[in-house]
Amino acid sequence: MFIELTDHLRCPNPHDESFLVLLPDVMEGRSVRTGQLGCPVCGRTFQLVDGVFDAGGLPAADSGEDTALSAENLSVLVGLHGPGGYLALVGPIASLWRGMAELNPGVALVAINPPPGVVDSDGVSVVRGGTIPLKSRSLRGVALGRPYAGDPDWVRDGARVVLPGLHVVGEGGPPPEALIDVLASADGVWVGTGKR
Repeated sequence: MFIELTDHLRCPNPHDESFLVLLPDVMEGRSVRTGQLGCPVCGRTFQLVDGVFDAGGLPAADSGEDTALSAENLSVLVGLHGPGGYLALVGPIASLWRGMAELNPGVALVAINPPPGVVDSDGVSVVRGGTIPLKSRSLRGVALGRPYAGDPDWVRDGARVVLPGLHVVGEGGPPPEALIDVLASADGVWVGTGKR
């Protein structure tokens, strides 16, 4: 896990949003390979193993779904222009991370509950959990793959973590109108912004 990502990690427990304190055991350059993260509010601790942050509450096993999008399509839909910041790729859509890294140099990628072939490396940090354990209003974009884009809780979380006015992309049925202002949709893919 890229060490700077720890500034954006948040405790998933139901209390006021709180940062996590990192106690690294093994580092490789700017990557934390093993260690612990602790919440100063509730005292919960989380393990970091092989660079992967496990926030707990992982949804049911991999659904076997895949993405129909290409990295080029997704890059256009997310609408990033220039380097900096973070983009979250949730579920099967995280399989596009290499292409997204090439098309968006300087943008840090976070794969949340990615397919088995996506592992923590120099180009992507891997997070597992039942929510998006990241700071509210801190990401430049979120892409929700199937089945996450069809789950109102994951759509709500995607809208929560993206900066105001920036894009949430979903692959699946239309998002709840109360959560997303849809800008465009076609062929089971939508792009929008979080409701204010």
